[in-house]
Amino acid sequence: MSKLFGTDGMRGEAGRFPIDEWTMRLTGRSLANRLTTALGRAPRLVVGRDTRQSGLWIESALIEGARKAGAVCESAGVMTTPGVAFLTRSLPADAGVVISASHNPYQDNGVKIFAPDGRKLDDAMERLIESDIYAAQQTSKPGADDRSEENFPAVTKGTPSDSVSDESGLGGGSVRTVGGGAFRERYLDYLAEDVAAGLRLDGLTVVADCANGAASHLAPALLERLGANVHAINNVPDGRNINRDCGSLHIDGLRRKVVEVGAVFGVAFDGDADRALFVDANGQFVDGAATLWVMAKFMSRQEGLPGDCVVATVMSNIGLELALRSRGIALLRTDVGDKYVLEELLHTGAAIGGEQSGHIIFPRVSLAGDGMVTTINLLRAMVESQRGLHELTEGFVRYPQVLVNVPVREKRPFTEMTEVNDRIHATESALGERGRLLLRYSGTELLARVMIEGDEQEKINDLATALADDITRAIGAQN
Repeated sequence: MSKLFGTDGMRGEAGRFPIDEWTMRLTGRSLANRLTTALGRAPRLVVGRDTRQSGLWIESALIEGARKAGAVCESAGVMTTPGVAFLTRSLPADAGVVISASHNPYQDNGVKIFAPDGRKLDDAMERLIESDIYAAQQTSKPGADDRSEENFPAVTKGTPSDSVSDESGLGGGSVRTVGGGAFRERYLDYLAEDVAAGLRLDGLTVVADCANGAASHLAPALLERLGANVHAINNVPDGRNINRDCGSLHIDGLRRKVVEVGAVFGVAFDGDADRALFVDANGQFVDGAATLWVMAKFMSRQEGLPGDCVVATVMSNIGLELALRSRGIALLRTDVGDKYVLEELLHTGAAIGGEQSGHIIFPRVSLAGDGMVTTINLLRAMVESQRGLHELTEGFVRYPQVLVNVPVREKRPFTEMTEVNDRIHATESALGERGRLLLRYSGTELLARVMIEGDEQEKINDLATALADDITRAIGAQN
């Protein structure tokens, strides 16, 4: 049985397994049944979605399945992923469900499920839901749903739909139609009054690229509420333009706008706003690693960095590690994925962690990455230090990096191949403390991945080529 849930939920092309109506109904029913068994009562679910045109029918199908199993469901309408995580723990609900494919194009969609504490659903529950889906698939799945692009419902540009309707005859559960507006206000109040308590942005001009996604109405409203002069771009979703040439994957438009309007700061969200990347007043890009550097220094000065450590992944640039080390701050590395970053944060008691992609987690505030929380905290660092973002990033130097994918016929341990093992030691010796080698196999393909960072591009290119050649000779794929 293949896994349907990855490190960031279930994801795929909308209308095709597993993101089809039948599977979504079954997912809702399975989740409700499993929670009922665990809780001994009917569960309460809160559901939100981003702005993809497939979101409404997916949400409707999932809620239909959950209601048939007796769940009480509340729709938050269009809501960010961290917003749903907040609602799950604050209502409280027994689970929160997000319909989103994050930074993917509009044709894709997905499902993320949060536990009551705001953490993503544990692996054990995901495996149970998967087993229910595959068991039902063997006996009862109807023909494929007709969900070609031509058959998607129309979407009114710029106007998020709030709640699914409470249709009759769907079982013992119910849908409480609160309306997404009420939930959005609740989330905005939390951000403005709790997370941003005491922060004022009066006189500051900022640009927010909302990726035509879930932050399109929330982010500008939050920044304006804090007093900023806000230029919002890509904030008119039409169901198909989410992440299209905008947001955190396409920074150039934000850079141009920041320079054009003379803003001191620019932020780009992804489709579900769990990540944020930034631009300084000069139009220079500030990624997640640079954000960790700025926030670690600020939190350390505020005595808010217990253990003098920051959590990041194995893919984080060695420049971050060296910069932090110069301030007496350790970098703890995890596998790739914000799930693993959170696990290490909770294990060590560290106060901040994240990825280069802009997923930053402040576990004392939220156990989910939240682009708007990151934005508030970065702006607070600027305001309280009375320094621009460009000044705050000084001291962080991004080191050159090279990545080589080597096709292999098998995945033998590298230490068992004498020539490869010798080359690994020689490479690490050549890099010393100002470089780094990461050698691993792909989790899904017959590939060995050679990643090297160092202070000279030509040198690391030569080292990577030599190691890749040794791997090819030892276990290279045959033509």
